[in-house]
Amino acid sequence: MRYLKEVLESRELLANLTLREIRGQYKRTIFGQLWSLVNPLASMLVYTLVFALIIRVQPEAGDPSGLDIFAVWLLCGLLPWTFFSNVVQQGMGSILGNVGLVQKVYFARIVLPLSKVGSVGYNWLFEMGVLVVVLVICGAFVWPWLPLVVVTMVLLAIFAAGLALMLAVANVHFRDTQYFVSIIMQIWMYLTPIIYPISLVATQSEKYGGLFGTTVSILDLYRINPLERFVAVFRQLLYDNRWPDPQDFLLCVIWALAAFTVGLWIFRRSERGLAEAL
Repeated sequence: MRYLKEVLESRELLANLTLREIRGQYKRTIFGQLWSLVNPLASMLVYTLVFALIIRVQPEAGDPSGLDIFAVWLLCGLLPWTFFSNVVQQGMGSILGNVGLVQKVYFARIVLPLSKVGSVGYNWLFEMGVLVVVLVICGAFVWPWLPLVVVTMVLLAIFAAGLALMLAVANVHFRDTQYFVSIIMQIWMYLTPIIYPISLVATQSEKYGGLFGTTVSILDLYRINPLERFVAVFRQLLYDNRWPDPQDFLLCVIWALAAFTVGLWIFRRSERGLAEAL
């Protein structure tokens, strides 16, 4: 309770840090907030060219929406991944990026990684808003599902925040963390069905059957990945326009709460020694 009180007392600092990040990100640029769309759109164009036109990856049409547009299907998974990746990597460096503030003033250090969640989340809201407009233009009936989309966005933000809290502490004590995580994130993206459908994994899983004489298949191992569940829920809501699979949604809730609980516990135990470790 005492720690929660300290965090609540620092809410004004959290708001100011978040606003500073938002205002400073595109300061003195001509296109401003529109720059937040450049990276996902550029990635979408490259992946669409390679996977849809050259390799000929064919995800199933939205059920029951009937959408059959690879670029839109891709964005429904790419935007959540981009948000997650940015929160984790920026949150991880938030303590080291504010060394002077941490060493000179006492405050709840947790506001530093959480401010990254807020600033990246602000851009994500803008990107997702554009995606919703594109979906409506393409004929998707997305409006009834927007409340659940927002809930899933919050769950993903909580999950990403939990990992960011753990890694922010690790990065203070072991500076190699940021380089290691950068490599892990690249691998993690390709192990998540963002640019290809999970049906391709299911096909190979059926081909090889159980691994090492067990009933555990490739698909079973693949679905341990929490981002696979989050991407599935986002696509079910936005691209398919239907209720998400209850198991997928429940696992998203469990992953989010577990990651944040562990991250908060680690951060709280390490917080007082951060200034000395810098």
